[in-house]
Amino acid sequence: MGRHHEVRAAAMAKTGAMKSALYGRASREAYMAARQGSPDPKTNLALRAVIDKYRGKSVPRDVFDRAIKKAQGGDAEVFIEGRYEAFGPANSYLIIDTLTDNENRALVEIRTAVVRKGGHMGSVMFNFEQKGVITFKGTNRDEVEENLILGDVDVISVVQEDEYIDVYTTPAGFNAAKDVLNGMGITEFETAEVQFVPNEYIDMPDEEHKQKFQELLDVLEECEDVKSVYHNVNL
Repeated sequence: MGRHHEVRAAAMAKTGAMKSALYGRASREAYMAARQGSPDPKTNLALRAVIDKYRGKSVPRDVFDRAIKKAQGGDAEVFIEGRYEAFGPANSYLIIDTLTDNENRALVEIRTAVVRKGGHMGSVMFNFEQKGVITFKGTNRDEVEENLILGDVDVISVVQEDEYIDVYTTPAGFNAAKDVLNGMGITEFETAEVQFVPNEYIDMPDEEHKQKFQELLDVLEECEDVKSVYHNVNL
């Protein structure tokens, strides 16, 4: 299991619309986390997780600061979490999580994007497993694994790929793994979140299907209601 990577592909905003949507979803997630707990990420693990998640995607700190300040104000916005499953081009699988103030709008935008690229809504959850995923630059895989084991972290695997290390944990072991890594001086992560990881990855059969799939991901990335997209395609 390596870095097949939707993660790095989604980390950089390709267009102004993607960047705007990225900042918007980071702000919403930080706002919700701060509303439900302390405004201090040192004591609010949910808020800390949001900041760590988006730090690797180059979201500036002031986006979070504004969201936290807003959460401390008198006005309360209501955002609803949703989850949609879909088949994409060439029978690919997608799980699309949303955080929106309008569920009908989110569903219509997602369904329209999927159908226009030759897919349809349907159940695909059977092909995914929820795992903590932490990716960072490093070459000391054995040392990382040893420290995680000594820290009694529920580790699934530690994978070295090029100059990156991927740590996969159970969802329950995710925060403990981050604490151990922080204790090793590792504080900058490319990815740090609990994700749906596919049991098996597939390759698109040709460039046309690959392009369609990438275009679908791009449309979803431009949708501010979309929180996260997980899929089983090697890009």
